[in-house]
Amino acid sequence: MNQETLHESATPRHAEADEANVRALVEAFYHRVDDDPLLGPIFTRELTGRWDEHLAKMTTFWSSLVLGSKQYRGNVQEAHRPLGDIEPQHFARWLSLFLNTVEARYEPAAAVLFMEPALRIAQSLQLSKFGWDYKIPDEQIDLLAALKRLRTGKDEPELPARADGEPFPAKFVGKGTERPG
Repeated sequence: MNQETLHESATPRHAEADEANVRALVEAFYHRVDDDPLLGPIFTRELTGRWDEHLAKMTTFWSSLVLGSKQYRGNVQEAHRPLGDIEPQHFARWLSLFLNTVEARYEPAAAVLFMEPALRIAQSLQLSKFGWDYKIPDEQIDLLAALKRLRTGKDEPELPARADGEPFPAKFVGKGTERPG
């Protein structure tokens, strides 16, 4: 277990989001992204010399979504369009890192406010990147449905089965569907 994992598990989980803990979430998440062998090189290539600007933008983005601050001005699709070498496994890894970072820092009622939009945005980006015939992975769809039930209070949420403390699976890798001939 690395030092960061020890620190995150010792940090009390927040019952609700505020500007300070959103900023801390963004910084912790992107630290993990930067250290990740799959995502790190892509983010380093794209953000060298602009990390501070990106962290500020992502803090504004998540604050706008979760806190309703409405300060973010941008287009998520356009921001990601130039990334030509992104594949399904990159989405899977990003989601896994993000969902685990959120879960470590927030109680479930607050975490869902980050997780549900992250999954919806990922789905939108995946379809935009890989085409409308791309099959969103079942695990991703199931998790999104469970989070919606948790948020709305309809039915008892059935989050994916995993042992306590086990990370969210990185099985969010879909495959394009083959069209009959």
